[in-house]
Amino acid sequence: MRIALYARVSTVKQAEKDLSIPDQLRQMRDWCKANGYTVIMEYVEPGASATDDKRPVFQQMIADAMLKPCPYDAIVVHSLSRFFCNSLEFGLYERDLNKIGVKLISITQQTSDDPSGEFTRRLLSFFDEYQSKENGKHTLRAMKENTRQGYFNGSRPPFGYKTVEVETVSIKGKKKKRLAIDEHEAATVRKIFDLYLNGHLGQSMGAKQIAVYLNERGFTLRGKQWGRNRVHEILSNSTYCGEFIFNRRDAKNQKDKPESEWVRMAIDPIIEQSLFEVVQTRKASRAPSKVPPRAINSPTLLTGILKCGCCGASMTLATGKGGHYRYYKCNTRISKGNKLCDGRSIPMEKLDSLILNTLADKVFDPNRVKTMLSDMKKQIKATQASQDDGLKKLTKELDEIKTATDRLYEAVEKGFLPLDSSLQERSHKLNARKQELLIQVAGYRRQQQLPEIKQNQLEAFTKALRTKLLDRKSGFGKEYLKLLVSEIRIKNNQAEITGSYSALAHAVEETKKHSLERVPSFVPNWLPDQGSNLGPAD
Repeated sequence: MRIALYARVSTVKQAEKDLSIPDQLRQMRDWCKANGYTVIMEYVEPGASATDDKRPVFQQMIADAMLKPCPYDAIVVHSLSRFFCNSLEFGLYERDLNKIGVKLISITQQTSDDPSGEFTRRLLSFFDEYQSKENGKHTLRAMKENTRQGYFNGSRPPFGYKTVEVETVSIKGKKKKRLAIDEHEAATVRKIFDLYLNGHLGQSMGAKQIAVYLNERGFTLRGKQWGRNRVHEILSNSTYCGEFIFNRRDAKNQKDKPESEWVRMAIDPIIEQSLFEVVQTRKASRAPSKVPPRAINSPTLLTGILKCGCCGASMTLATGKGGHYRYYKCNTRISKGNKLCDGRSIPMEKLDSLILNTLADKVFDPNRVKTMLSDMKKQIKATQASQDDGLKKLTKELDEIKTATDRLYEAVEKGFLPLDSSLQERSHKLNARKQELLIQVAGYRRQQQLPEIKQNQLEAFTKALRTKLLDRKSGFGKEYLKLLVSEIRIKNNQAEITGSYSALAHAVEETKKHSLERVPSFVPNWLPDQGSNLGPAD
């Protein structure tokens, strides 16, 4: 009888350090020799679970068995669990092999070919599947506890970190590992966050543009090229602000598990928590479901903020005569026809110049800016009572959370409560709610603490802003428009410009810290629903 041997272990580490595969092969070769069988081929799977068929060597073995003529008469394994730990898949593959006349033989669990032998193999397969699931459950439990104690389970750390062995030794005699910052990679992580917030040379950058920037300058992802998805993962990963999460995703279906099953571990942060929150706010505001990508990436000046005064739809770039002429045109007219909207097309260059010159000469004049900021102070004062009431409620809830947290810790210290997973989950929920409240409190306080701006600072800001707005080559014009103007509505021969007093106030304040060579990135400081009409520009 011609024989194919199949040997397997679950992990690559087992294959490298364990003697299981050599021992399996030795026993199977001896068994074949003792029974007078000829070994034709040997298939070795160094690191693959038998709970599914996503095993390249296994699939090659099955493909070889389907050849005509079949190169061997039987597949020999050490035990049936080496072939499959899933009873359903085991039965399906064994049936397919039987159809082409290939037997499956276990040298340690030999059965007959009659119905009783088939029943025995099914029973053994059920036991193997159960044992595999039990082992997985206990292994995961141990790994979760390892994470709670501050140790890293994996072999490949997140980008920006490295593993450092510690003196503590596990039950198996191996040293445990912790995550530590890899300064070389951390510099790239910080660069990614900086590019996303501040852009490059006045141009905002998304994940795709950042990937291109990194690749062009020789930044690599551990020897590989950067891609948009990997940049997005970096920007979304809370690990970089000091919170590593284990057991977040199911390894089989790649879906997130319920948050109650996550285990959080504090590590050294690469970026500050406040910076991470600003990035998440900007990512949410730029999500395709809220803002079309063209509004962010388009070089066209007014894309994303220009609206039709007749129907309210966005106005976007349209061309005529082979692209020689460029217009802003209502999307309703473009997609549904001219009968549904009477708005007219406007030459792009003419409107761009009109808007920028009007903002520079009339809107951002020192005296007018001073008047707008004065009006904002009056608005804040008028809503002071309701804001104070909201702030008191938030502060009260913060105090209640602090009291609840202190009581939990005290109960653990005195031995009244065990430090188990349910208690840690409760503690994480309290901390998460605390962070939410602190952000809300900071929002109230930002609204109440309008920065004091002196006349000379105001004049310096408006003078520098005028220069930047009228400089069409640098790209700063569009960046400051996005920052200070929320909407421009065109109707008849007028352009109604709406913006945020708060954004304007903090833009002036930022000039104390930075020059206008860098567009301020203080998205959380914007005040919702307090935009003001800055007047028509005709």
